[in-house]
Amino acid sequence: MNTTILVTGAVVLVTLFAAGCSSEPPAPPKKEIQDVNSITLRTELTQRIIIGQPTMVSLADKLQAPSRVEVDEERLVRISSFVTGRITDLYVTLGDSVKAGDPLARITSPELIQAQLAYLRAHSRTILTEKSAERAHLLRAADVLPLAEVERRVSELEIARAEFETAKDQLRLLGVDSSMLKELAKHGHILPSIAIRAKRSGIIIDRDIIVGQVVQPSDQLFQVADLSSVWVVGDVPEQIARDVKVGQHVEIHVPALGDEISFDGLIIFVADTLNPLTRTVMVRTTVENPTRKLKPDMLANMHIVDNPIKALVVPKTAVVRESNRNYVFLAQGNNKFLRVPVELGPEVADMYPVLKGVTIEQKIVVDGAFHLDNERKLAELE
Repeated sequence: MNTTILVTGAVVLVTLFAAGCSSEPPAPPKKEIQDVNSITLRTELTQRIIIGQPTMVSLADKLQAPSRVEVDEERLVRISSFVTGRITDLYVTLGDSVKAGDPLARITSPELIQAQLAYLRAHSRTILTEKSAERAHLLRAADVLPLAEVERRVSELEIARAEFETAKDQLRLLGVDSSMLKELAKHGHILPSIAIRAKRSGIIIDRDIIVGQVVQPSDQLFQVADLSSVWVVGDVPEQIARDVKVGQHVEIHVPALGDEISFDGLIIFVADTLNPLTRTVMVRTTVENPTRKLKPDMLANMHIVDNPIKALVVPKTAVVRESNRNYVFLAQGNNKFLRVPVELGPEVADMYPVLKGVTIEQKIVVDGAFHLDNERKLAELE
């Protein structure tokens, strides 16, 4: 019994002696690991950030399409000659403003002269057959002329009138108006030439004619356009063409006029076919142009405003990006903030739609997230 106690005590003494003689220092306490997404902001820096909440707004995306300014074809008139002839006079040049009925040029033509002669012959024959028919009715009333002769003269009158109307229509097709027809029938003076006139008011945007040139009805001589309203034609990629509809509002920006000037319009046409070379669908909008700043063939950008939808958004200033991921900072109180990842939609009007990551009830840094993230990175390096 005593021997056992002594041995045990000796073992304890040896153990204590060995511990006392050890030269290794005790292990240091483990350092607490800091969350790299957390940051406690210094009080003097709180003025650099603004805390708010995500908001629910009606968001309308803007689809962009390259476009160009074109003449409104409903306000465009192509003018040619009604007869084959030679141009004797020109009254306008490119850029001139004209009104409907203004003379643009003068043309002389043998066809015009022959048509006038035919008109005069038909007019004279009509007068003669009218008088012959009147005498026949008088003689028939006196029982002097047989009925068959009266009917023959009436038939001749009807044919003469038909020929006269045909000759009159022919001159009208050649550009002779009613007042000129009356003068021709009254005085019998053959017109050596006739004016080519504007059919509507507008600007001369094309003139393909010179004095002395022989022209035909198939030749285009002038183009007159009313530029107070123009078309803007855009090419929408096929991937987003399904979202474009007639009646949608558009904004037009023309680089040549500066960023501060924009024009509003409505889509009036969406093509039913696809351009196989560019893989785009043509859309057309009409834009008012009273000051004529928009000029045909100008390049433009068409911004098509999509139908608005309700969406939770955060401002652009609330988002920081790192390693191809987007983050916002949640406010946790006492100047503490936590960086959390979020999924965002495409930017619209300096806002990002939130697809996943935060809710409308949470408080976030809505402005100054960039400065807060810099502080977080500095703290991580310390």
